[in-house]
Amino acid sequence: QVQLVESGGGLAQPGGSLRLSCAASGFTFSRYAMSWARQAPGKGLEWVAGIYSDGGDKYYAESVQGRFTISRDNAKNTLYLQMNSLKPEDTALYYCAKDPRSYSNTYYTYPLHRADFDSWGQGTQVTVSS
Repeated sequence: QVQLVESGGGLAQPGGSLRLSCAASGFTFSRYAMSWARQAPGKGLEWVAGIYSDGGDKYYAESVQGRFTISRDNAKNTLYLQMNSLKPEDTALYYCAKDPRSYSNTYYTYPLHRADFDSWGQGTQVTVSS
Protein backbone atom coordinates (compact mmCIF):
# COMPACT_ATOMS: atom_id res chain seq x y z
CA GLN A 1 0.00 0.00 0.00
CA VAL A 2 1.04 3.62 -0.41
CA GLN A 3 3.28 4.91 2.36
CA LEU A 4 4.58 8.43 2.80
CA VAL A 5 6.93 9.06 5.70
CA GLU A 6 8.07 12.60 6.47
CA SER A 7 11.20 13.46 8.43
CA GLY A 8 13.51 16.37 9.10
CA GLY A 9 11.27 18.56 11.20
CA GLY A 10 12.40 20.16 14.43
CA LEU A 11 13.11 23.45 16.13
CA ALA A 12 14.69 26.27 14.16
CA GLN A 13 15.42 29.88 14.96
CA PRO A 14 13.89 32.69 12.90
CA GLY A 15 16.02 33.12 9.82
CA GLY A 16 17.23 29.55 10.03
CA SER A 17 16.81 26.59 7.69
CA LEU A 18 15.44 23.07 7.73
CA ARG A 19 15.19 20.38 5.09
CA LEU A 20 12.22 18.06 5.11
CA SER A 21 12.18 14.68 3.40
CA CYS A 22 9.32 12.40 2.42
CA ALA A 23 10.13 8.76 1.70
CA ALA A 24 7.58 7.18 -0.62
CA SER A 25 6.78 3.51 -1.17
CA GLY A 26 4.01 1.30 -2.49
CA PHE A 27 3.57 3.07 -5.80
CA THR A 28 5.58 4.21 -8.84
CA PHE A 29 6.83 7.48 -7.40
CA SER A 30 8.10 8.87 -10.72
CA ARG A 31 4.62 8.83 -12.24
CA TYR A 32 2.91 11.20 -9.83
CA ALA A 33 3.06 14.83 -8.85
CA MET A 34 3.65 15.51 -5.18
CA SER A 35 2.94 18.38 -2.83
CA TRP A 36 3.79 19.68 0.60
CA ALA A 37 1.08 21.09 2.83
CA ARG A 38 1.03 22.35 6.40
CA GLN A 39 -1.33 22.95 9.27
CA ALA A 40 -0.61 25.47 11.99
CA PRO A 41 -2.23 25.17 15.41
CA GLY A 42 -5.88 26.22 15.26
CA LYS A 43 -5.80 26.81 11.50
CA GLY A 44 -6.84 25.00 8.37
CA LEU A 45 -4.70 22.97 6.03
CA GLU A 46 -2.55 25.13 3.72
CA TRP A 47 -0.94 24.01 0.48
CA VAL A 48 2.75 24.96 0.40
CA ALA A 49 4.32 23.68 -2.82
CA GLY A 50 3.80 21.20 -5.65
CA ILE A 51 6.07 19.49 -8.15
CA TYR A 52 5.40 17.61 -11.38
CA SER A 53 6.17 13.91 -11.64
CA ASP A 54 9.38 14.57 -13.59
CA GLY A 55 10.42 17.45 -11.34
CA GLY A 56 10.30 19.87 -14.25
CA ASP A 57 7.63 22.24 -12.96
CA LYS A 58 7.30 23.55 -9.44
CA TYR A 59 4.75 25.84 -7.84
CA TYR A 60 4.63 27.63 -4.50
CA ALA A 61 2.20 29.38 -2.23
CA GLU A 62 2.82 33.12 -2.01
CA SER A 63 3.59 32.77 1.67
CA VAL A 64 6.72 30.68 0.96
CA GLN A 65 7.73 31.86 -2.53
CA GLY A 66 11.43 32.70 -2.62
CA ARG A 67 12.15 30.99 0.71
CA PHE A 68 11.17 27.36 0.19
CA THR A 69 12.28 24.98 -2.56
CA ILE A 70 10.53 21.74 -3.44
CA SER A 71 12.49 18.99 -5.18
CA ARG A 72 12.41 15.27 -5.73
CA ASP A 73 14.76 12.39 -6.42
CA ASN A 74 12.84 9.80 -8.42
CA ALA A 75 15.71 7.32 -8.18
CA LYS A 76 15.41 7.44 -4.38
CA ASN A 77 11.60 7.77 -4.24
CA THR A 78 12.02 10.83 -2.07
CA LEU A 79 10.45 14.28 -1.98
CA TYR A 80 12.19 17.23 -0.33
CA LEU A 81 11.35 20.68 0.97
CA GLN A 82 14.25 23.03 1.64
CA MET A 83 13.06 25.78 3.95
CA ASN A 84 15.20 28.89 4.32
CA SER A 85 14.65 32.23 6.06
CA LEU A 86 12.17 30.59 8.39
CA LYS A 87 9.62 32.73 10.20
CA PRO A 88 7.58 32.01 13.35
CA GLU A 89 4.48 31.83 11.15
CA ASP A 90 6.01 28.82 9.38
CA THR A 91 5.42 26.82 12.57
CA ALA A 92 3.14 23.94 11.60
CA LEU A 93 2.80 20.24 11.04
CA TYR A 94 4.12 19.60 7.54
CA TYR A 95 2.70 16.85 5.33
CA CYS A 96 3.67 15.39 2.01
CA ALA A 97 0.81 14.34 -0.25
CA LYS A 98 0.51 12.26 -3.40
CA ASP A 99 -1.37 13.72 -6.34
CA PRO A 100 -3.46 11.30 -8.41
CA ARG A 101 -2.08 13.02 -11.54
CA SER A 102 1.38 13.52 -13.04
CA TYR A 103 0.99 17.30 -12.85
CA SER A 104 0.30 19.70 -10.00
CA ASN A 105 -2.08 22.61 -9.74
CA THR A 106 -0.32 25.96 -9.86
CA TYR A 107 -2.08 26.87 -6.63
CA TYR A 108 -4.74 25.66 -4.22
CA THR A 109 -7.17 27.89 -2.38
CA TYR A 110 -7.24 27.96 1.40
CA PRO A 111 -8.18 25.80 3.17
CA LEU A 112 -6.79 22.83 1.32
CA HIS A 113 -9.00 19.76 1.24
CA ARG A 114 -7.48 16.39 2.00
CA ALA A 115 -9.55 14.91 -0.82
CA ASP A 116 -7.46 16.90 -3.33
CA PHE A 117 -4.74 14.27 -2.85
CA ASP A 118 -5.09 10.52 -2.63
CA SER A 119 -2.47 9.77 0.01
CA TRP A 120 -0.96 11.67 2.93
CA GLY A 121 1.88 11.13 5.32
CA GLN A 122 1.60 11.47 9.08
CA GLY A 123 3.42 14.79 9.16
CA THR A 124 6.57 16.22 10.71
CA GLN A 125 6.49 19.13 13.16
CA VAL A 126 8.36 22.33 12.36
CA THR A 127 8.67 24.93 15.11
CA VAL A 128 10.28 28.29 14.46
CA SER A 129 11.07 30.15 17.65
CA SER A 130 13.89 32.03 19.33
